[in-house]
Amino acid sequence: MCGRFANDAKTDELIRGYVADGGKPEDWWKSWAGAYSVAPTQNAPIIRDRGEGRILELVRWDWQKPANRPKGGPVINARMEKLAAGFWAPAFSAARCIVPMRGYFEWTGDKTPKTPHFLHGDGLLSAAGLTWSMELPNAEKSRCFVVITREARDASGEVHDRMPAFLTPDTWDAWLTPEKLTGERKTETLAMLEHTSSDVASTIREHIVDRKVSNSRTVDPTDPTLLEPVA
Repeated sequence: MCGRFANDAKTDELIRGYVADGGKPEDWWKSWAGAYSVAPTQNAPIIRDRGEGRILELVRWDWQKPANRPKGGPVINARMEKLAAGFWAPAFSAARCIVPMRGYFEWTGDKTPKTPHFLHGDGLLSAAGLTWSMELPNAEKSRCFVVITREARDASGEVHDRMPAFLTPDTWDAWLTPEKLTGERKTETLAMLEHTSSDVASTIREHIVDRKVSNSRTVDPTDPTLLEPVA
């Protein structure tokens, strides 16, 4: 599972890394400064390609609930093992995206307060995601996204049994291609994601952070100490 993630990267860093070649900036890029804690239903940047090159958008971390799951918390993750068929198949086939992040948070312990961990690599991570349009409770339409997860490996597996599925720069274009995936292309894309996410998983490290990150209602998302290790 990926229940919270961090993305404090500056706008110009995101532009250089993802959309410098042909990307078209939106007005919000000029003022968005990132957040050290992004919680479900909040907005975060995603990268997608609608056929005219990569674009960066600010999108809601959420998803329209399936008919057989009308209640409960927001849908924020999609299991890699379930992408090719069923509920996630349309988005996997035609609406893939990248979710840039510095890292993500997971919690350990059987009782509250649980212990928060920050899991990260050496720089900005590129999580594989799906994006779609959903109807909000007020009947408005909103673009949304989910983070694709897989079984955890290495340091990630010591904290939680799931982790985001990450991409490497050489696979960005293949993942973001606006062409619909059918048949063998689905199998090949899943194999690519399995391979590259395993490679990135081996670079993930973790450390314990302050428990103040645990309460998304009171935490200050602009506080850089949220990512700092505590003894």
